[in-house]
Formats: sequence, C-alpha cells, structure tokens
Amino acid sequence: MIKTHFSIGRKMLIRLSTFCLFFWACMALSAEYISHELKGQVLHIQTDEGPLTVTAQSPNAFEVFYQPADVQQLPSFAIDGIAQPADLTVQDNDAVLVFHTENIRAEINKKPLRIRYYQGDKLLLAEHNGLFIDDKQRGFSFDLQTGEKLLGGGERIVGMDRRGQRFPLYNKAHYGYTTQSKQMYFGLPAVMSSNKYILIFDNSASGYMDLGATSSDEMRFEAMGGRTSYIVVAGDTYPKLIEHYVDVTGKQPLPPRWALGSFASRFGYRSEQEVRDTVKLYQESGFGLDAIVLDLYWFGADIKGHMGNLDWDTKAFPTPVKMIADLRKEGVKTILITEPFILSSSKKWQDAVNNNALALDKDGKPYQFDFYFGNTGLIDVFDQGARDWFNQTYSELFKQGVAGWWGDLGEPEVHPSDMLHNVNGINATGDEIHNVYGHKWAEQVYQHQLSLAPKTRPFIMMRSGFVGSQRYGMIPWTGDVSRSWDGLKPQVELSLQMGLFGLGYTHSDLGGFAGGEVFDPQMYMRWLQYGVFQPVFRPHAQDNIAPEPVYHKGKTKDILRSYVELRYAMLPYNYSLAFENSLTGMPLMRPMFFEDESDLSLIDEKEQYFWGDALLVKPITSANMKEVSIKLPKGAWFNFWSDERYDGSQTITQVTDIKLLPVFARAGAIIPMTLPVLSTDNYSTQSLDLHYYADHSVPKSSAVMYNDDGKNRHSIRDGSFETLTFSADREIHTQSGTDKLAFRLSTKGDFKGIPSSRMITLWVHNWPQGVNQVLVGEKALSLIEDKTEFLNADRGARWDSETNTLEIKFSWQKDAMVSVQ
Repeated sequence: MIKTHFSIGRKMLIRLSTFCLFFWACMALSAEYISHELKGQVLHIQTDEGPLTVTAQSPNAFEVFYQPADVQQLPSFAIDGIAQPADLTVQDNDAVLVFHTENIRAEINKKPLRIRYYQGDKLLLAEHNGLFIDDKQRGFSFDLQTGEKLLGGGERIVGMDRRGQRFPLYNKAHYGYTTQSKQMYFGLPAVMSSNKYILIFDNSASGYMDLGATSSDEMRFEAMGGRTSYIVVAGDTYPKLIEHYVDVTGKQPLPPRWALGSFASRFGYRSEQEVRDTVKLYQESGFGLDAIVLDLYWFGADIKGHMGNLDWDTKAFPTPVKMIADLRKEGVKTILITEPFILSSSKKWQDAVNNNALALDKDGKPYQFDFYFGNTGLIDVFDQGARDWFNQTYSELFKQGVAGWWGDLGEPEVHPSDMLHNVNGINATGDEIHNVYGHKWAEQVYQHQLSLAPKTRPFIMMRSGFVGSQRYGMIPWTGDVSRSWDGLKPQVELSLQMGLFGLGYTHSDLGGFAGGEVFDPQMYMRWLQYGVFQPVFRPHAQDNIAPEPVYHKGKTKDILRSYVELRYAMLPYNYSLAFENSLTGMPLMRPMFFEDESDLSLIDEKEQYFWGDALLVKPITSANMKEVSIKLPKGAWFNFWSDERYDGSQTITQVTDIKLLPVFARAGAIIPMTLPVLSTDNYSTQSLDLHYYADHSVPKSSAVMYNDDGKNRHSIRDGSFETLTFSADREIHTQSGTDKLAFRLSTKGDFKGIPSSRMITLWVHNWPQGVNQVLVGEKALSLIEDKTEFLNADRGARWDSETNTLEIKFSWQKDAMVSVQ
C-alpha cells in the first residue's frame, strides 16, 4: 500500500513539474540591494529580484546563492556538510557592503548588485554581469584579468592552460580518444586560476563553460536549468588552494592499502577458470597481485542482452563464492563491474519496475529506451527507494566476499533529456541532473558499503562524477582510451587536471583499452612503466590482446616484472602520499608549476610531473625515441637508476633505454622503501630501505612516512597510525675536506600490529668519500669492505667507491641518531 501511494503521488508531481519546469520569466538580472542580515555564517541579502545568500563555508571560501523568484532550484552537490567556523565581519559602506572572513573578502556593490572578491589587497575575481537568466539558460559571468591562466574543466585534452576554450558541461563517453577531446567522461564545472582562486559553478545541468572564448576578458558558465550558485575559494599557494577547496567539497578518504598494489583486469574474464588461471599465472611468474577486476561477463555470456542481471552466470562461474574465497586466501581481492542500466530482457527488469527503481517518463511509467546493450531503463540513484533496491545487489555480493566495486557507464552513457528523476521530492529532468548522476551513484555505494562494513575502507572505481565526488572514495579512470601511442600521450594532462580538484586517484587503463590489432611491446612497456608512478596500477583492455603483463613473454615480461616489484617496494613512499592526500587534498601526481609559482609558463607543462615531492617523472610517449629531453627544476637532481647528478634550471638530453623510464630524485630527498611482496597482505615495514640523496646544495632535509594497518577506516580520526620522521643535517668543511652527516630517525603514534623494532638500511647516495666512523647512538658500526660480507651482516657500514654510495645497516626501535664522519 505504501508503494502504491508513493507511486500515485510521484505521478502527480511529474505532471505538475512538466507544466512548470521551464515556466519562468525571461530575465537578465540587474538586481538592486534592499537590506541585509547576518545569521550565523550566512549573510542574507534581500534584493528587488529575490534573496541572495553569501555563506562563509570556511575562512577561505564563499558560497554565493542567488534565488530569483519562480526559478526552480536544486540542492548543492558540491558542498560537503556543515560550514567550518570563520571569524566574520560585515561593514555597510553606503554603496558597498563588505563581508569579511579572516582570509577572503566579498565587496558587494549595491546598485547594480555585483560582487568582487579579494584576498588582502589582491583582487581575485569579479562578477561581470553576475547572474543571467533567460528562457533557455541560466548562469554567471565573471571578468578575466590580463595574463590570467585557467586550469580546470575536468577531463579534457586541450592543453593545461584552458583559457580561450569553450567546453560542453555534459559528461559523455569518448570511445577510443587520442590526443584531442573537449568532451569526455568526467567534466568539472570548476576552474583554478593563476591568480590563486578556484571557482565552482555548483550546477548539475547540461550547459557550457566559456573561458574567454567568446569574449577574451569574460568567463561564463551556462546551464539549461539547475542551481544558480557558485563557490569561490582562495589560497596563498596552489597546494593551500587545493586544501581549502577540499575543506569545502570534501576530502578523499584514505583507500585500502591494497588499492596501491597491482591489478589484473580485462574486457573481460569469460569464466571462473580463466580468472583462476590468470591469478595462478601471476603467482607462477613472480608478479605481485592484489586484485582482479571482472567485467560484464560475470553476469552474462554475451555483451548484449544481460546488463541488469547483476547475478552470477553460473554456467561460466559455477562456484563464485568459493572462487572469491580461494583468491582471497592468496591475497587477491575480487572487484566486480556494475552498471545502472536494467535491460528489459534482464532477470531483474520486472522486479525493478515493481519496486519503482527506475527513472520515469512524463506519464509516470519507467522510461524505456534503446542503446548499445539493448532496450533498457535507468536506475534513479537520486530516489531513496530506488537506491535501497539497488543496494540489495551490493549487499548480496558483499556477503559473497566481493571487496570492491567498479561503476561503469555512469555518465550515464545514454541519458534521455526528458527522463524524470526524484531529487528530494523535485522531479528533475535528465538534462538538469545529468552531470551528478555518477556522483550520486558513488554516494549511494559508499554510504551503503559503510553500513555493511563500518570499519573497512571502501574501494569504488567510477569513470564519471562531479565536484566533490572524491569524498565518496571515488577512484576515477580516464575511460576507453585508444590502445596506441596517441592514447598514451594525453594521460599525464588528464590526471594532473583532475588531481588539482581533489580527484587524486585518476588513472588510465594501462596499455590502452580500445582497438589495437597487433601487439606493440614498446608502447605497452612504456605505458606500464608510467603506470608504476601513477595512482592505480591497472592494465585493462579488450582481450584480443592480453592486457596483463604475465601473458607476454621474454624481455617484455622480465622488464615489467621489475617495475611491478618496484611498485611494491615503493609502498611506504606511495602510501605516505595517500595519507597526505587524505589530510590535505594534495594530489599524488603533481604539476611542474607547483615548483615555481611565479613562473606561469610552467602551467603549460604536460609532458612531465612530480610523483610526490621527491621524484620527477618523464613518460616516454612516442615510438623509437633514441633520446629524450627533461626539464629539470632548480636545485640538483639524480638519475633514479644510475645516481648520476645534474644541476637543475636546465633542460638535459638523455639516451633512452627500453628498460628505464626517465625518473629523477630531488637532492636532499629521503625516500622510504621496503622489500617487494606478492600481495599487500604480506606488506611489512619491519625492514626499511631509506634512500637519502645527499648533496652539498641541501645541507638540511627531512621526510615523513605514514603507516597504519592499511584497513581501518578511522585510523586518522582515532590516531591509530604512526609517523616516522627522518631528517638529515650535513656539515661540510671545505678547508679540511671533512664531511659529517647527522641522520635522525623518530617515531610517533601507535596502532595494533606496529613493529616493535625495525631493520634499517640507510642508503646515502652521492657520498663522495670513504668514512672514518659510523655511529648509531653511541655505538660504532663495523666498517665492512667486502660486499658479500656486508650483505650477510645484520649491522655495519660500507662505502661503495664505484657508485659513491654509503650503505648503513642497523636495528631501530624508537628514536635513533646515525652519525657519519
């Protein structure tokens, strides 16, 4: 009875909304101030065109929400929760109303009403014509300043500086893309300016962003409906700007540590036996493996006709629960694809209809349409009843042991413009909420997963979302890229752009996904080498050519085995990057312009990037390159493989080697590593290799390593983690030729399973001379010349004159000082 009443009520709402959906007067707002009142952190302004609220979402951000009469509004999808406390003042200066926080100021001109934003005396941003509304669109326009550069818009391939471009705001699949694309899977209605602000158009509808294309000094955001609101965020530096942005839109939860391991994935594994054989081959080949990803064949034998079944095809997968359990014993987690489309030919169609789980047409019936996979409906992820129905599938699969979720086609790939969704009791069209469909789907999966396992970190991989999707643990990828060199070329640009807006785990289908009739081992190796230094290591492709490295032979397999081993060895460093991201939003892949914020030309750099702070990476993205140019920032840099030293502030040329991806370590860097394992189940920090890149140009340096159990969702909140701090002080006396080093190690914090002591091997790179004495605390270590003897020793020190590397072995419990002279 309850379902019947809900269905009738919803149909009445649909008819009403159909009548009034676009029934608002054509307006070009030129509002004038009437009065104001500050309530809490919200400045309420009454204008002759309707209310306006300016909310201090934090000391560094304002949300601006115009509410003209007779304009249907949708909720904010970008903002995460309650505003952070801020010190506020309001000054009424006759013609101008000034609203202050500690760090940002809004100056509101009263007639006509226009707002300008400042940080100190610096003008950040000014409304041009402010809010505009007519019978076809609504949006905002802003002034652009001379020389200002703009990043943003999400996944687009147009270059890093996007000023002068006009983009559709409509998430859309771009199958087989290569080196150009203005419209892709994951757009973001947001920009980051070289003037140190981020501007978010908090609107979910189909539209456009115009970054000075139509008028060179004007930035416009346009939408056919949705919310008339925007958010301004300010920061002194780019990293601080990102931190302030995630303070408002939400921080990425720390993923499970196994997410940083190696994945097996393809389109697709067609049987249980194929899954088992693949995992076995990884183990026999000595390749680490933490997860296997099953594409749509797990619920249907064919590509078409089965989507929506979301239950095992028991002919191909006769014992799925046992398979999942067996894999889990081997340290391999199972991830399943799910899609939000329920085909009318699927087993669950009628159940979805009966439970009102599908988005509706204007007559209140399930909206049916045809697309590649068959005749279908679309789950209304905005409707709580529909979410509850969809969650039954996730609950059952979780009970079977599934460890992670892959949400595909969530743009949605096909989304009728007049389809109706229930958004908090408002019937919104497909066009009005298209861009947040994947966002709400991720929210649903994330919240439901927490209800099933509140102490465990969810793993949710999706290819579409909105501003703030990172707060639901979303791990995006860059879609169905061409399996070609041209597909590899834009991957750095795509990940860097997304990382600037909180989505720091954006990664690619390593090796390329679409097409490719002949295996290109050189391209494949270069792509997977790059993958070791990007957030998720997941080869994935159509299975006419095997995407997994274990199915290849000879040099290809041997080279890539060493890179997968490196990926696991670098877990202490990589996991620390993940910790930092969850605390501050700092991306794992970082653009070159972070290095020198005064040099705006660095914004255009998309061929190389920083992996964390310590490493500079230059992917090779063209065939048969005999040499490659690398732009070294200021300071000194070391070839990661050979330790060769280079002065920075120059472009160097290096001969290429198929075995080596160009990677450089920063002088002074301290990089923690450990023994590689075949699964993160076996990961331990009981043995650590600390690689310190000593250089006279950096007499002092430090690094922090984070560690916890890799599973606990509340480890940061509850302080169930440890920080390991390493610092180096070097003293060089040029007259006497003496060289001294004081290397300190300390720990803070605790959690269940923390090692009681650790074996440390400290590698001091670029140590130019032998040593007279090495002390750990007050105890002198033996100086060992023989390499074999040193390898077998538990303690001691050895200087390698061929590589100019000092190796020091010792046991460490809590705090330690290593003195070298």
